[in-house]
Amino acid sequence: MLRLIYLIFCVLSLFNGAWMLVFPLWWYTDLPAAVPHTGPFNQHFVRDLGVVFLVVGLAFGWSALNVDRSRLVHLALTAFLAGHALIHLTDILAGRLPPSHWLMDVPGVFVPALIMIVLAVPSVRKRLGAS
Repeated sequence: MLRLIYLIFCVLSLFNGAWMLVFPLWWYTDLPAAVPHTGPFNQHFVRDLGVVFLVVGLAFGWSALNVDRSRLVHLALTAFLAGHALIHLTDILAGRLPPSHWLMDVPGVFVPALIMIVLAVPSVRKRLGAS
């Protein structure tokens, strides 16, 4: 089960990163997450983050292939996703993002972070097939 979760997150991250690198304006305007609410378009910055998501995708892929040795990589990925979610949470609470982001950010920001946090618990990892 853990391998499958890593594979799903791998594919989603690689797709997102490639989209950001190849079509940054399209990603900025058409990602169903209201990215323009976060500030003006910056092609260079979107592409920089595209590289981050490609690295994240590769880390998820490595973890899928090496579930028994993935704990440290899992913790690093969890730190990234939880940090990303925390930024969204603080921006919503501070009014820098509109309240519509509570629901908008659930599937792509909050749920992945929560899944990774839960999967970081040793007893959960062991139950799902990791050491």
